[in-house]
Order: sequence, then structure tokens, then C-alpha cells
Amino acid sequence: MKDDDALRTELRALVGADGVLTEGADTAPFLVDERRLYRGRALAVALPRTVEQVARVVGWCNEHRLGLVPQGGNTGYCGGATPDESGRQLLLSLRRLNRIRAIDADNFSITAEAGCVLASVQQAADALERFFPLSLGSEGSCQIGGNLATNAGGLNVVRYGMARDLLLGIEAVLPDGQVFDGLKSLRKDNTGYDLKSLLVGSEGTLGVITAATLKLWPKMRSSATAFVALATPENAVKLLGVLRAQAGERLSSFELLPRIAIELTTRYISGVTDPLTTAYPWYILCELSSAADEPLSELLQQTLADAAERSLLLDAALATSERVRAAFWRLRETVPEAQRLAGSSLKHDISVPVASLPAFISEASLWVQAHVRDGVLVCYGHAGDGNLHFNISGIDRARSETFLAQEPQIRRAIHDLVAKFAGSISAEHGIGRLKREELRRYASPVALGAMRAIKQALDPNGIMNPGKLL
Repeated sequence: MKDDDALRTELRALVGADGVLTEGADTAPFLVDERRLYRGRALAVALPRTVEQVARVVGWCNEHRLGLVPQGGNTGYCGGATPDESGRQLLLSLRRLNRIRAIDADNFSITAEAGCVLASVQQAADALERFFPLSLGSEGSCQIGGNLATNAGGLNVVRYGMARDLLLGIEAVLPDGQVFDGLKSLRKDNTGYDLKSLLVGSEGTLGVITAATLKLWPKMRSSATAFVALATPENAVKLLGVLRAQAGERLSSFELLPRIAIELTTRYISGVTDPLTTAYPWYILCELSSAADEPLSELLQQTLADAAERSLLLDAALATSERVRAAFWRLRETVPEAQRLAGSSLKHDISVPVASLPAFISEASLWVQAHVRDGVLVCYGHAGDGNLHFNISGIDRARSETFLAQEPQIRRAIHDLVAKFAGSISAEHGIGRLKREELRRYASPVALGAMRAIKQALDPNGIMNPGKLL
């Protein structure tokens, strides 16, 4: 095998000298994950500018049997975009593939390269009176390629679905260096296997996504947002049913928050305040939206009044301006940051059927109370689609190492309970390196066998994101 310097010289010939980083200070930001769980080494960091350069690099890695780690905005929670510690893998950053290639307002579609930041895609759609609904807390830095590679979820899944549901066509470089050009903008196309859906959620293990054609919707003209206090998660599920019955498809977000989330954000995040004057056990942040100019505030207010008559809610505050609405959402979106500022935490991105949320929360909460004496449960998330971020924060900074050492048995207990409720151990964050062994434990042998067969067929040399997912 050629030595590292010779390989780097060849790499520079493929993408240009300015497209290859090797110095420690330059490569360091690419080699550690968002949560600082993994810190890898790499032969180099390659930053191609075109899909042709990506194809050359992938084909070259395949020829030399070099592991290739694709990376977008590096905002993932499972270590899926971090190389290992060997120093013999190449990190491929897509950040320079950041053009909006086309917007077809009449077809309600947009074609964006993988390195486009999610917020820039939202803004490009908005400029043409269109709406792209994928919305995440990291939308100012995460990239479309990574969103698709992990099948991102976010705040609007209850109405628009996951990233896979927003995809029309895809362009990707396969492990042998061939470019799969599937950038169609069709809503109907029954011509064989759906290869684009295979690449979505594959976490860079089957190829490198370089561009995508995405669905757009009419620009939202009206919205209504409320912060609602509840006694129990059972009432949250019942309220969801009421909202769906009366607001229909106008319901776009339905987020569950416990009291501890309010206490953490108001304590650690500047400018965040409690929307209500009294403390309550649980809260829902819900939003209606419409492309028509509708009186949604009146609809939401009447729906909440009906729910109050059924004793489903304790209190509520409706956003009376965009400033108030933004304040509501700032509280919700800064819960992860508040947890980080508060100290150590153990995170679980799980989902169960929506109807099972109350029973799961009850049983899992009792387990945490009984077995994690030095931690407090922070259970919040996308209740409208059954996805909870079931996190546990340490209550004593001085004992953080002891607290974190409990992670394996806590994770096993929570995930076993998720399996009991026919749920998923990874709702929207993916598997990466963090949950690889968990997938082997909880996925069916048939599913694992099929995934390994697909991996072997497309990537026989095993160069694509080695050690991740499978």
C-alpha cells in the first residue's frame, strides 16, 4: 500500500490542492462529532466542489480500499460522520457542493446540492412564495445531504412526514465511483426498485448523496400557536385527537414538554421566560398553519376551549404576535442547549405508537426514579408522531463520571422497554457508531440479513462509512 504522503499527493490531483486539508488545525473541526463522543483521525479531509470530483474521490478510495466517511454539517448525535482513530480513512466534506440548482415553482420542487444548509433551502423556497417544511433546531448549520442520509425528522413530521417523504429525486455517487442520476421531479414513477429511498437513511454506507430534488408546498399565509398546560401525557394524546378532528391537516406541530424543561431553559438560556404564570406538570406547544388566509387563531382558540370543557387542559397562552410565537419556539428549541449547560446527560431518541406514549412515559419514568438516583428525567419531543427525546440529566456535576458510567445499563433498560412497546430505538437521529450494537440486538435477523446483503451488493469492498450502522 502507498504511504500517506503519496496518497495525499494523488488526492490533490483529483480535487486540487485547496480541496485537501491535512494540517491538524485545519482538520480538527471535522474530526469530532457534535456531542464530543468520538474524536477520530483521518488521512485527509477532502472538499470537492463538483459531483465529478466526488466521483473521482470515491472511485479512488474504492481502488485503494480506503474507508470514506461522508460529512455534511456535522450536527448528528450518533457519531455517524466521524472517522475512526486509525488515520487511514478519508473524510469527505460536502460543504462546497452548496448550490441551489433549480427551483420549479409551478412543479412545487427545488433541486439543491447536498452541502446546502437547510435554512438556505427554506429561504430559497420562500423567495418564490413556496414552503419547504423540514425544520430542525440545527437548520442554520445542518445540510440537506446529511438530512437525507439520516432521514431527519424535526418539528413538522406530524403533517409533512420525515425527510424521505419530502424527496422526489436524488443524485448520488455509488461506492464504485459511478454517478446515479435520479434527479427526477415526478410524483409518480413506478419503474422498478425505489433506489432513492434506499439511499435515504443509509447514513453514507451505500453511497454519497450529492444533490436532491425536494417537494415544496404553497407559502404559509396564516398560522396560530399555543402553549398549553396539561396534567398528564394521557391528556396530551386526547388533545391531539381533538386538534386533528377540528383542525385537520392544518395541525403542523405538536410538541410535548415536561415542567423540568421549562425550569432548565428559563435558568440557563438568556431571554427565555415561562409563557404561563403558574407551574404545571406538562405542556404542549402546538401550531396550526395554512396556505390560505384563514382565521386560525379563532379556530385554535375554539378548539382549546372545547378541550378545556372536556377537562383536557389546565391553562393556555396563544401567541398574539410573531415575537410571542418566536419566544414559544425558542423555549422548545433550546432544551438540548439548556441540558448541555446544566451538565452531563444521557440521551435516548426513541419512538412508540402515539397511543402508547402515556403508558411508556409512566413505566419508563418509574424505572428511572427507582434506578437512577443521581439523575432527573427530561422527557420531551414530537408527541404528534410518537417520538420522544427521553433524556436523563445528572443532578450533581461533581459526580458526573459516576452518573455517565451508568449509561450502558440505563440504555439497555430504556431500549428494552421501547421494544416491549413495539417502538424504535432511533426515531430520527440514526444509528451511526453509537447505536450499532443496539441495532444488532433489536432488529430482526431477517432485516439485518437483508441490509447486509444490500451493503455487500453495492459496496463489496466495504469502503463506505466503515463501522457505522452495520
